[in-house]
Amino acid sequence: MELLIKAKNIGVEYTGRDVLNIDELELYDYDRIGLVGANGAGKSTLLKVLLGNLILPECSITRFGRFTYIPQLDEIESKEVSDFALMGKLGITKQELKNMSGGEETRVKIAQALSDQVHGIFADEPTSHLDREGIDFLIGQLKYFSGALLIISHDRYFLDKVVDKIWELKDGKINEYWGNYSDYMYQKEEERKMQAVKYDRFVSERDRLEQAAAEKRKQASKIDQKAKSAARKNSTERGGRLAHQKTIGSKQKKLYGAAKSIEHKITALGDIKAPESISTIRFRQSKVLELHNPYPISGAEICKRFGDKILLENASFHIPLGAKVALTGGNGAGKTTLIQMILNREAGITISPKAKIGYFAQSGYKYNFNQEIMEFMIEDCDYNVSEIRSVLASMGFEQRDICKKLSVLSGGEIIKLLLAKMLLGKYNILFMDEPSNFLDLSSLEALETLMKGYAGTIVFITHDKRLLDNVADVVYEIKDKKLNVIKDSLS
Repeated sequence: MELLIKAKNIGVEYTGRDVLNIDELELYDYDRIGLVGANGAGKSTLLKVLLGNLILPECSITRFGRFTYIPQLDEIESKEVSDFALMGKLGITKQELKNMSGGEETRVKIAQALSDQVHGIFADEPTSHLDREGIDFLIGQLKYFSGALLIISHDRYFLDKVVDKIWELKDGKINEYWGNYSDYMYQKEEERKMQAVKYDRFVSERDRLEQAAAEKRKQASKIDQKAKSAARKNSTERGGRLAHQKTIGSKQKKLYGAAKSIEHKITALGDIKAPESISTIRFRQSKVLELHNPYPISGAEICKRFGDKILLENASFHIPLGAKVALTGGNGAGKTTLIQMILNREAGITISPKAKIGYFAQSGYKYNFNQEIMEFMIEDCDYNVSEIRSVLASMGFEQRDICKKLSVLSGGEIIKLLLAKMLLGKYNILFMDEPSNFLDLSSLEALETLMKGYAGTIVFITHDKRLLDNVADVVYEIKDKKLNVIKDSLS
């Protein structure tokens, strides 16, 4: 067991909030850690601090080894990749280093990291834009890497295969859980259940004490009223009245003292938080938007080529009404192109006349940055405010966030907002191109639930195996220029 990093006093504050407030952190050579937390929790910042890319005034960090870093998508480093055999396995040739797609850029970064001789690898969303084959190859490489791993990822399947410890970053602190992501989720659910029991006991005891205190005060009040009545009746009997008042005053004092003592017990109970609620969102659909065609979208013998490259050749498909249909295939296979062909109603594609299609693309959104969140959500939406709030809450937006302007939201928050708006929009068919990219894990779990509960039809592109397994009724794979059905749970 070899210590690789020892850090103390990691403190980062942003707009009056502790993003990072960690007294001490250690990383060992055997560690294979998944770093999870909400968008904006400070995960990427923590990696940069540990690597020395971000220097903090009060923080001390000692490193006992060499580390490499796979950042989120940005410009590829100019240094040469030494292992071109590895790069080839990741699907990139020397000639393709220019004009790369997001998936190809990610592959080059991974090749650069794995070709270095280092003690540890830090990675920030390394599976983003990788296809299934690329993800599986990366899993295989990291499984046999002998050093430490510290990985931020939203890919639950990837985390289950690669890590054996989870660091949850919440409210600036690290909470440690042993096991992979599924083990972490099980432990979190057990914590939630225990918190629910603890909270129920707290509420029950608090209510009992409050009722007892109220009863004592009520008894004291009755005695007080009785004493006043007796005083008016016996105003001429001074001696008797005074003796009676003394007895009554003593009783009152005891009762008020007992009430105060009970109230001190209530204060001593403290304030136990309620467990995070799991809300169920019910989607409905306007009668006007109902579709009756069993296959509202279909394609027959469709073809697509770009120059000399043929993407699709005599391919056919059917999208069943109300189904959740996934499109898979390698990077560059033509998944996004197929969606664009459907939206453009190209030759061979039939769409129901009553289809109202909403589209979540990977980029290119335009919206008014000066709008507030709720103002943005209400636009062109048939759902009431409380229903909108429920969907936003499930995606991690708190009550205090509702009045924020879009201009102050992070990229991840914008993605969540756009997904929520589309799910509540006046559509009966949704197209989603990689909806899980850049979402934090709790938002991804919520998105999965929302997609399954959506009343209409969804066609989505994803490389997220869990999303594929848990949501898709039908899976089409683009391979060898054809659309092949590899899963159909509706037939």
